[in-house]
Amino acid sequence: MTSDQIATALDRLYTEAGHRIVIWNDPEREFPDFVDKLTLEGVTILHLDQESALQVKKCLELDDRAGKYLLYSAKEVPPMEEDWLLDIRQYAYGFRADKASLVIDDLGLINHSLRGHLVARRKFFENKERLRKLQALVLPTDIEADLDRKMLAVLLKSEQPELFSFLRVLFQRMDEESELDLAIHSAAWGDVERYDLADYFWEQIRAYFGYAEESPNLKNLLIRLLATDFCLSLHAAAPAAIQSIKLPEAGFSNVTVFLSQWRDSNSTGGAYDRLAARISILLKIAENLSSYDLDALEAVQTFQDVEKRITSLLRDRIVDAPDTVKSQDVHRLANRRMDSHWASANLPDNHQTPRSGFRSVYLALAAAADFLELRRTHADGFGATTATDLWGAYAQELYQFDQLYRQFSEHADAAEAQTWSVLKPLRDQIELHYANGFLTPLSLAWGDRVEDGMLSQWRIPEVLNQQDFYRRKVLPVLDERPDRKVFVIISDAFRYEAARELLVELNGKYRFKASMETMLGVLPSYTALGMACLLPHDNLAYKPTGEVLVDGLSTSGIPARDAILTKHQGIAVKADDLMAMKRDEGRDHIRGKRVIYVYHNVVDSTGDTAATEGNTFKAVRDAITSLGQLTRQIIDKLNGSHVFITADHGFLFQETSPSLPDKSQLADKPDGTVIAKKRYLLGLNLKNNSSVWRGETLNTAGAEGGMGFWIPKGTNRFHFVGGARFVHGGAMLQEVMVPLITVNEIEGKSKAKTQTREVGVIVAGQNHKITTSLYRFQFIQTEAVSDRVKAVTLKIAVYDGEEPVTGVAKETFKSTSDSMTDRIRFVPLTLQAKTFDSSKTYHLRLIDDETSIERSRYSVTIDKAFHDDF
Repeated sequence: MTSDQIATALDRLYTEAGHRIVIWNDPEREFPDFVDKLTLEGVTILHLDQESALQVKKCLELDDRAGKYLLYSAKEVPPMEEDWLLDIRQYAYGFRADKASLVIDDLGLINHSLRGHLVARRKFFENKERLRKLQALVLPTDIEADLDRKMLAVLLKSEQPELFSFLRVLFQRMDEESELDLAIHSAAWGDVERYDLADYFWEQIRAYFGYAEESPNLKNLLIRLLATDFCLSLHAAAPAAIQSIKLPEAGFSNVTVFLSQWRDSNSTGGAYDRLAARISILLKIAENLSSYDLDALEAVQTFQDVEKRITSLLRDRIVDAPDTVKSQDVHRLANRRMDSHWASANLPDNHQTPRSGFRSVYLALAAAADFLELRRTHADGFGATTATDLWGAYAQELYQFDQLYRQFSEHADAAEAQTWSVLKPLRDQIELHYANGFLTPLSLAWGDRVEDGMLSQWRIPEVLNQQDFYRRKVLPVLDERPDRKVFVIISDAFRYEAARELLVELNGKYRFKASMETMLGVLPSYTALGMACLLPHDNLAYKPTGEVLVDGLSTSGIPARDAILTKHQGIAVKADDLMAMKRDEGRDHIRGKRVIYVYHNVVDSTGDTAATEGNTFKAVRDAITSLGQLTRQIIDKLNGSHVFITADHGFLFQETSPSLPDKSQLADKPDGTVIAKKRYLLGLNLKNNSSVWRGETLNTAGAEGGMGFWIPKGTNRFHFVGGARFVHGGAMLQEVMVPLITVNEIEGKSKAKTQTREVGVIVAGQNHKITTSLYRFQFIQTEAVSDRVKAVTLKIAVYDGEEPVTGVAKETFKSTSDSMTDRIRFVPLTLQAKTFDSSKTYHLRLIDDETSIERSRYSVTIDKAFHDDF
């Protein structure tokens, strides 16, 4: 150290640190000449070796009690019993000019006995940047262990100066740098060894986890940590080979807490996924899982192979017992696993860790369980004796067969996109139950009603006929005020069960109030007729060619429909075009118009093409999403306050292709045929045929022109050309029950009631005191989940400041029950095994898993019983 540096350091002790007396012992006699020449402004320099100790003591404590002094001695500090200045040393500042002492000064440490420790760590302090970073972490009262811990934090660039954070960084670097050989040391670990901190690190590992090896290394530590976590969360005896490498019991709590926090880490959680996959291979986890059942594996999160095993076991439980499996049990387990690491919706998804794939499997399993339970409810039939009864039963409950089948298929398709075949046995079973247990009996029951005079009287009491839509629904709204606008969204082939799902979504939007009813669709249920009958008209008629006319005008295509609407102060526009318009552009486009028909084509454009019909259910999902966005655009940007959402017709769809028994064979087209499709045939002067249903469009659509039709009975097709899984045109409920959703904008004080929010969650009790390593908190979901009260997933842990001291639990609160008892949840948290201050306040924090925003916190004290530590 140079003379200038020493002079500057001494000056700072007086001017910045505010010391009055500084004592400098220089036993190596390096600086007596320097001290002789030293000048410090306002400071008197005394040579203790040349002055009487008694005289110095009298000077400092009697003669000049305010003056600043530097007391220099070229000797070591005398023993306490011989030190005349001992009492002065207690409040004076002891100065050394060696490197370690100056580091102590730079760090602001008060314990000068740390000199020897800092000398042993001198390599670390050779770099000014490391010293600067350490200064930001050090406290004046820090001791050797504190300094080592904080030096590690600097070397590893750790988020926090604590062991769990060090481990996460080291394992992250291991993942990044070791490639296929986990035994290769990372550069980060090389720094730990280079700066003499490895021994301290392994001492801490031994204290926290009980890991004590003659030659410790990170690979072996990682293997034993994961093996221990697997054993602890497995509700059965672990394989002997894995059990044998489990860490000692004293480290169990810290293993659980550390791995829970690591899995939850946004910055290093990806390394956990990849390293756990490699350790799973080493431990042969997949091979060892065959002997374990669901109950044993339910709580295990250690390895992805366990997640795969659980999905297979849950599938088998459903496949093996379709008549007894309880939907509630399947949902409980599926929800628990979707809150866990490998299927979390709020952790990154990638090829190696396909979380969305696991979620799709669990959602498919839950939908399958619901479907089978619904099937058991109607095992003896649908209980409807009239067309009105069956119509009402489908509208209120039976539609769920189609909805659950679609949801199951949609999620199963997503799982199969991962090249997984886990759902194939269940898929075959659901397909069989859907066809034979629902479609066939429903088509027979509804077919009986159709044959019982409905084709000549195509009406259902108190149900609106589709051709009366404009007159009965749109006109009354327009008549309310001359400036009233009505938007009509017509989504091609958007069937009733999908509209039920859209209804829930719309009622979960701010300022929206949506309701739904049914319309009896025209027959045949195909696009040209369905689109025409929804337009304003006095007369609906067919030309001999099969073209549908409205008041003598063509209805084929949007330009033709626009021409018709223009006569009624209206306009026709494609949904995609409207969505592409900016606010002012959209308002200009509809200015002066009172009726705006918006044509939306997602489902039919996909399903009605052989090459893409397999994506029908994905198209339905896209349609639900885009219709919600379109409605939002109309209300928010175009000032629409009255919106109708409907369809031209519905559809039938099955994942498996139809076979010959599903075909109503026609030897030849009948005389007078104008149009022939898979599910209908239009013609003039068609004759009766016992193998089909024959009707007149005058009766089933109010369309003049003498056009008749044939449609195959039940769900049959006339032919399979051009794709036959997606069809419409017939008389089945899925085709002719047309949804009609009415959406209004809520204004004034009432709109506050439409504000959506997440469900409330509170912790039961007060004065929470943790006295054991495992503590169960009781949570209460304060209300039922509904359209406007949304489910919430919370990350739950006890924190010391910003650092969790327990494992991090994830829980989704989504109960729809009105019973408070059903909405109570117990969440166990494992406490880190370390010393806690019983007088300190810790906090139980509830953090939104999606946004990372803290929802609430509760004060907690930790006072573990003495015996619990041993």
